[in-house]
Amino acid sequence: MKKNDLYLKRSYKSSLKERRKKKRIRRRKQFIMMVTSAAFLVGCAYFIVLYQNEPQKQQTLVKEEKEVEIKEAKTEEAIAKEAKTGEELIGPYGLWLARQKQDANRQEAMNEAEETMLEGGIRSSRENISVKGIYLSALKANASIDEIIAQMQQKEVNAVIIDIKDDEGRITYEMNCSEAKEMKAIRSYIDDIDVLLQKLKANDIYTIARIVSFKDPILAKERPEVALKKANGSTFYDASGMAWVNPYKKEVWEYLMEIATQCAYAGFDEINFDYIRFCTESGMDQVDFGEEAKNQTKVEIITSFVKYAYETLKPLGVVVSADVYGAIIDSSADAERVGQSYTEMAKYLDYICPMIYPSHYSNGYYGIENPDTEPYLLISGALKASKEALSVLGEEEHCAKVRPWLQDFTATWVTNHITYGVEEVRAQMEAVYDAGYDGWLLWNSRNHYTTDAWLDISGADGTQALTVPVLSSDMKKFIDEPWRKGN
Repeated sequence: MKKNDLYLKRSYKSSLKERRKKKRIRRRKQFIMMVTSAAFLVGCAYFIVLYQNEPQKQQTLVKEEKEVEIKEAKTEEAIAKEAKTGEELIGPYGLWLARQKQDANRQEAMNEAEETMLEGGIRSSRENISVKGIYLSALKANASIDEIIAQMQQKEVNAVIIDIKDDEGRITYEMNCSEAKEMKAIRSYIDDIDVLLQKLKANDIYTIARIVSFKDPILAKERPEVALKKANGSTFYDASGMAWVNPYKKEVWEYLMEIATQCAYAGFDEINFDYIRFCTESGMDQVDFGEEAKNQTKVEIITSFVKYAYETLKPLGVVVSADVYGAIIDSSADAERVGQSYTEMAKYLDYICPMIYPSHYSNGYYGIENPDTEPYLLISGALKASKEALSVLGEEEHCAKVRPWLQDFTATWVTNHITYGVEEVRAQMEAVYDAGYDGWLLWNSRNHYTTDAWLDISGADGTQALTVPVLSSDMKKFIDEPWRKGN
C-alpha cells in the first residue's frame, strides 16, 4: 500500500508539472497573440489615418467652397436690400462696388492730396516677367497641383498665386515664424511647401505668395492692442464678423514682413500683398486709429507701408506686388477712403494689380450701360484710365508695371448679369493686350477656371477668333474723360 501511495503521489506531481507547463505555454501563446494583434491594430490605424488624410482635405475644401457660396448668397441679399435703401454696399470677395460720382472737383482734390504724400521712389532692377496667372487656395494647391499643372501644359497660363496668409489670418504651411506659432495661426493646409514649389518650378511655373495684410482676425484677437478699436475701446468687426488690424501699428508691419521674408526664403518668385488697405464697411467712422493717425492720412500710412515692404523684400531677390481697387485709378474719394493712391503706390512696387472686374462697376461707368455685359469695353476703359493716372510720374521716377486682375466668375448677384464663359474671359485678356500690357491674373474664389479660354501656345490652337467691339465716338469720350461733367 505504501508503494502504491508513493507511486500515485509521484504520478500526481508529474501530472501537475505537466499541466503547469502546458498552462505556461498556453499563456505565452496568448501573450504572443495579444502582442501580434496589438501590432496589427496599430498598423491598421496608421494606414487608415494615412490614407484618410486626403479625403479629409477634400472634405475641408468642399466645406470651404460651401462657405464661399453662403457668403455670396448673403451678398446677393445685401445687394437686393441696397437697391431699395440706396445705402453704400460692400461687394463680394472683400471688394465694394465702384460708384460713379460725377464731381468736377475730384481731380483737384486728388492733386491736393498727392502734394502731401511721400516723395521719392525706388527703381527696380528685377527683370520683368509676362505673368499670366490663376489664384489658388492653399487647400486646392495642395490637393490638386498635379491636375492644375497638367491643365497648364502648352497653355499661355504660366503662374499661380497661392494663399499663404489667407483672409482669416491663417498661415497655410508650417512656417518658421515665431509669432505665428505663438498665436497658433499656422494651419499647414499645404503638406510640404518645398515639394509643392519644386513641382511648380520643374514645370517652369512662376510662383506668387498671396499675403492678406490688414484683414487678420487671428492677430486682432491674440494681439488686441493692434486691432481696430472703436472710441469706446471695443473691437471693430466687419459685416462678416471679422476683425481687422490697424495699419498705423508698426507691430503689424513687422509681423507681415516676417511672413513675407519666410516666403522669400522658401523660394517664391513674388510676394503679393492683398487687403493692403483700410476696411470700408459701415461703422468705420466710429474707429479710433490712435495717436499715430493724427500725423498721417490713410493714404500716407498705406504708402509708407508699401515703401517699407519694398525696401525690406527687394534685397531678398523677390518681386513685390500689391492688389488695389480698380476704382482708385481715377477717383480721389475712393482712394482716400481705402488709403490707396494709385500713383504713389506705383513708386514702390514692381507690379501694381488693379482689380477691374466688370461686375464690380456700377451702371454707366466709363459710359457703359451695363459693365458686366461688356467685359472688353470695361477693361479697356479701366486700363486707359490707368495709363493716364501713371503718366504723371516723371521719366526718372520708378513706376510699377500694371498687371490687372480679371473676372472668371459669373456675378449672379448683379442685375442683368451675363454668364462668363470662354468668350467673356477671352475678351478681357484681349483688352489687356490691346491696351499695351502683357500680363494678367484670373480670379475665381472656388478655383473653377474656364480653361478653354487659355490659348494653346504649342502651335495647335483651335480657339475661335474673337470679335472685339469697336468703341463708338460717344463711348470713347467716357473712357477718355470719365469724370467730366456731362459724360
